[in-house]
Amino acid sequence: MADQSPADQTPPFSGMQSLSVDSQPPSSSSTPQMSLEEKFKIIRSVGEECIQEDELLNLLNHKPEPICYDGFEPSGRMHIAQGVMKAINVNKLTSAGCRVKIWIADWFAQLNNKMGGDLKKIKVVGQYLIEIWKAVGMDLNEKVEFLWSSDEINSRASEYWPLVMDIARRNKLPRIMRCCQIMGRSEQDELSAAQILYPCMQCADIFFLKADICQLGMDQRKVNVLAREYCDDIKRKNKPIILSHHMLPGLQQGQEKMSKSDPSSSIFMEDEEAEVNVKIKKAYCPPKIVEGNPCLEYIKYIIFPWFNEFRVERNADNGGDKLVVPYLFTYIPA
Repeated sequence: MADQSPADQTPPFSGMQSLSVDSQPPSSSSTPQMSLEEKFKIIRSVGEECIQEDELLNLLNHKPEPICYDGFEPSGRMHIAQGVMKAINVNKLTSAGCRVKIWIADWFAQLNNKMGGDLKKIKVVGQYLIEIWKAVGMDLNEKVEFLWSSDEINSRASEYWPLVMDIARRNKLPRIMRCCQIMGRSEQDELSAAQILYPCMQCADIFFLKADICQLGMDQRKVNVLAREYCDDIKRKNKPIILSHHMLPGLQQGQEKMSKSDPSSSIFMEDEEAEVNVKIKKAYCPPKIVEGNPCLEYIKYIIFPWFNEFRVERNADNGGDKLVVPYLFTYIPA
């Protein structure tokens, strides 16, 4: 992300507390007096990249409650990048007046063969993940809406499928295959026909949900760009704005993102404190090295937005406790 959470939105904490119902991310209660510049700053801070900033500013100037689209495949355990970061980001967006539609992509998980393609299991996992967000502090007021893809598509099939077909018709197969990253696949993987259909459907979701802003991870960037290209193709002026959030790396050296398939690389939302401590102690954290240091990434993207400070506990012989705040953050000396 380009910026961190606004300092005035999260009160400093007293002591290092655990993430729980008692330690919530900033509330999403919108401030009626919030200026256009303040709204822009908060919303822009969610994304590591924004395509395009001038379009975002213009949108906020003309639409007080823009619609943000986010989504997830119910595919198993939830790590803190999906659990805590999403709660922080959603609360930022709603605090700035956005309405957030969270797309529970159950049919997509089935297409991608998650949970063995068992739709009943996928739905159970989806409901479980929603409960985690409730517990962690996502402000689920009238501005946040969870939508199951199977229900919504079935109820408006005559609107959805012609859109999917048109997107598929206007794009060559190599262009669609370049979007395979959104499923955690690569162009070299042997893909099923269902997985070729997947990017066309995800692209259609953006228009189906009437989204003004696509708020997904950097790994979903290619399909969001496909949606903007589709707008060019059909001569649509209002393109969806892409607000791509940062991807938290895995705990081990060289891991670009957390992986559910490698439990040692991720901190999961249901991990016990002892498990978290072991994982952090084994994490890659070279002294005075910022680049590629996952521990510093977690401080920047999880600790600071939530607590507004980071406390390093040291005994008196080592100089005593050290308090680090976002605007002074460079690295934590050994």
